[in-house]
Amino acid sequence: MRADVDVLVIGAGQAGLAVSHGLSASGVDHVVLERDRAGAAWDARWDSFRLVTPNHTIRLPGGEYRGDDPAGYLDRDGIGAHLRDYASSFAAPIQERTGVESLRSAGVGDGFVAETSAGGIRAHRVVVCTGAYQREHRPGFIEEIGREVPVVAATEYRAPHTLPDGTVLVIGGGQSGCQIVHELVHAGRRVVLAASRAPAMPRRVDGRDIIDWLGELGFFDDTLADMPSPAVRNASNPLISGAHGGHEVGLRTLAADGVELIGHVTGVDGARVRVADDLAESVAFGDDVFREVCSGIGRLCWSQGLPVPDLPEPPSTGLAAATVPLLDELGAVVNAVGFRPDYGWIDMQGIVDDMGFPLQEDGASARMPGLSFVGVPWMRTRRSPLLLGVGEDADVVVRRLAAR
Repeated sequence: MRADVDVLVIGAGQAGLAVSHGLSASGVDHVVLERDRAGAAWDARWDSFRLVTPNHTIRLPGGEYRGDDPAGYLDRDGIGAHLRDYASSFAAPIQERTGVESLRSAGVGDGFVAETSAGGIRAHRVVVCTGAYQREHRPGFIEEIGREVPVVAATEYRAPHTLPDGTVLVIGGGQSGCQIVHELVHAGRRVVLAASRAPAMPRRVDGRDIIDWLGELGFFDDTLADMPSPAVRNASNPLISGAHGGHEVGLRTLAADGVELIGHVTGVDGARVRVADDLAESVAFGDDVFREVCSGIGRLCWSQGLPVPDLPEPPSTGLAAATVPLLDELGAVVNAVGFRPDYGWIDMQGIVDDMGFPLQEDGASARMPGLSFVGVPWMRTRRSPLLLGVGEDADVVVRRLAAR
């Protein structure tokens, strides 16, 4: 595949499709390359996965949710189907099963060359839309554990029956890890969760979804500059789930369900997993966020002259001391410690910062003219990588590309 194109879009998830929609509407010549098929990143989620945000927050340009359950949560297959229908609606020029192996500059003013599984392609400009995070984070102790016990990545987990019999240790108390834990314990498995700091929240307040409340509170309008540290880009999302009509999966809620909680894993000591003595701190962090969000809702209603609803408190579940299991007591370990960005395939110096995120302003690379990014966490605001916000970022990038 040796060809020339004005704009090359890499990735056909929600970000790449939103960019393609805008470029198509603007009459900009472009092609979208996708390693698998459109929306494939969602296909990799576990069998029972559902959106955490309500369906009505799917706000892709020209691809908004128009179904009959706006307050519901699409399942895994429904999300992928929605994105593929979206691509078909404007005949997105996608070349599927074509992975980009490397991207390099062709020289100042000469555009870029992408080497793909189908050959090379030259583009005047490139928009990288490869997802919010691309690489599973695997601390060194995961490899040590894996020599004794089967280790399954969160992206590899499918359902409780697919794991070996025995106790399951889930390492990582973020949103995905806690959803998996909830499913496992309700399937009758003994589950030990090595927890971490993550924000607990009620699923609903006064019958209204917490995501809608957060939107009105301006939560999604925050910029990276508003945050105390750039490390927020690797912080956990709220501990809520869209399964079973939507519910909470905070640490206290899981403990009430029978999950055994321990501190975060720091390593392996012979036959035993070594953990930190920080479980109480992690639980307290979640409780504090829960109360802070509810207080914010109260202040919002008061400021608008509306009745302040009954504001929930964090669950009062006590936390009994759990015994850290020996490795030979485990049937499987699920690694859910999160993901990191991976742009190592872009053969250009100075493209990313020291945390591996693109150096960019409104999606435009700060170091390489003609190179843009969409779908990056905190590209412009907290909503940047989400179905409710990625379309806004795509429009900003498309307007810049169309103007040139």
